[in-house]
Amino acid sequence: MAGRQNIGRSLVLVASWIALTAASAEPAYDIVIRGGTIYDGSGKAPLTGDVAIKDDRIVAVGKVEGKGRSEVSASGMAVAPGFINMLSWATESLIADPRSQSDIRQGVTLEVMGEGWSMGPMNAAMKVQETERQGDIKYAIEWTSLGDYLTYLEKRGIAPNVASFVGAATVRIHELGEDDVDPTPEQLARMQALVRQAMDEGALGVGSSIIYAPGSYAETDELVALTSEAAKCGGMYISHMRSEGDRLEEAVDELIEISRRSGAPAEIYHLKMAGRDNWGKYDSVVKKVEAARAAGQRITADMYTYTAGATGLDAAMPTWVQAGGLEAWIERLKDPATRARVAAEMRKPGSDWENLFYGAGADKMILSGFKSDKLKPLTGKTLAEVAAMRGKSPEETAMDLVVEDGSRVGTVYFLMSEDNVRKQVQLPWMSFGSDAASQSAEGVFLKSGSHPRTYGNFARLLGRYVRDEKLIPLEQAVYRLTTLPATNLGIKERGALKPGYYADVVIFDPAKIADRATFEAPHQYATGVRDVFVNGAAVLKDGEPTGATPGRAVRGAGFGKCR
Repeated sequence: MAGRQNIGRSLVLVASWIALTAASAEPAYDIVIRGGTIYDGSGKAPLTGDVAIKDDRIVAVGKVEGKGRSEVSASGMAVAPGFINMLSWATESLIADPRSQSDIRQGVTLEVMGEGWSMGPMNAAMKVQETERQGDIKYAIEWTSLGDYLTYLEKRGIAPNVASFVGAATVRIHELGEDDVDPTPEQLARMQALVRQAMDEGALGVGSSIIYAPGSYAETDELVALTSEAAKCGGMYISHMRSEGDRLEEAVDELIEISRRSGAPAEIYHLKMAGRDNWGKYDSVVKKVEAARAAGQRITADMYTYTAGATGLDAAMPTWVQAGGLEAWIERLKDPATRARVAAEMRKPGSDWENLFYGAGADKMILSGFKSDKLKPLTGKTLAEVAAMRGKSPEETAMDLVVEDGSRVGTVYFLMSEDNVRKQVQLPWMSFGSDAASQSAEGVFLKSGSHPRTYGNFARLLGRYVRDEKLIPLEQAVYRLTTLPATNLGIKERGALKPGYYADVVIFDPAKIADRATFEAPHQYATGVRDVFVNGAAVLKDGEPTGATPGRAVRGAGFGKCR
């Protein structure tokens, strides 16, 4: 009997030993990135080491002893948190192509949307109108609120993470339409309720774009009222200010006032001094921001790394002619008397509107986006060239193109100073945004032109301004692409390589990262980014998209707390 018991105990011990051996052989991690130069997002000097990922989280940084199911060598490469695009227009492009190639290939893992307009809240009339105004990308609007839209993208499947502000113009259109009117107290209260709803659904705050109609019709008190609701929910105010040119300093004062009165932090979208006459305002603007910061306000900014912006021909015409929306604007432009008045105002600085036609000049305006197949051959030509072809003035030509195309006509404007771009890159409170969609150099995206910032904004920073011109060290650039914007946005557990944080990781070669897109040939991917992980899944491997769509909606501090 005793012998049989000993044999039984031995068998149990052997079985336990086999189980332990099998368990010890099981990889401890899903992925281990080995031997890279780690820029953890803190701005501190890098270290050489490993990053371990399990499921969707980073679980170890430094010397990692255990094995991963997948072992990725990063020797000679930089390993950093995924980059945050502070101003993305990937709202429609992700519907057309979820791979987000132009940004993923630069290391961007979070697209932040909502510059003035957001994809919700929408009412029935807005859905009809937005469907009719769609350009090359066609889609059914299957959502109503901003939260619905974020969920729609997430369920549809996308490579990057997404987040959004609620657009001040969107809220205004929802209640007031597109006319130049002030809200009644009852209408303003409904607008505030829409902001609260969006914050509860995960919006990051209120985004405005107040050089464009109808957002430009909002007065300061209206913007304070909306932003105050966001502030109660931990949100911020972010703005394409009322002027970036002739009234730039006054516009900065307004943004700082809105921040102070609402209690919300504020950020300036794509800070610039637009128009040669305004290039000298750099020092004054920086002093205003830094004085507010010294007084305890959190004022920050973002930028793109080019001397040209891109918008539409609406920014070349006074906002009064655009009251009531695109269709009303087009109808007015058919009236000779109205056209004469518009042309006269286009030829001088705007007294109460931002005149980019005057700031750039027709020979510094590249036509980049048409709806009409008939007009697409004009893509890439300047407004001056098209005017000469047609034997008309640039002003008349601009109006004709809007009428003929039935759109605002995408336009690139050369407005900024390279010296100011270099100085802005060095500001410690500056982060970065493309102000562009995230596209592919194929398919529907080739039907229109593009601004090279679409394909090169972040690579240009790291290649030209960091590596080649040495304006800031790489660790500082990574900080301002990751931890700084995540902190400003109030996003938790992203923007750094830390145990417990989501595994958004980029592996790139600092010696090779570069932008390739130009104004003449914009549809060219950047180079130098090898691998990108989003929530622990590889979306770029050896420089090519994997087709994985692990992206999620990243929601703000008020999520589920603001009704």
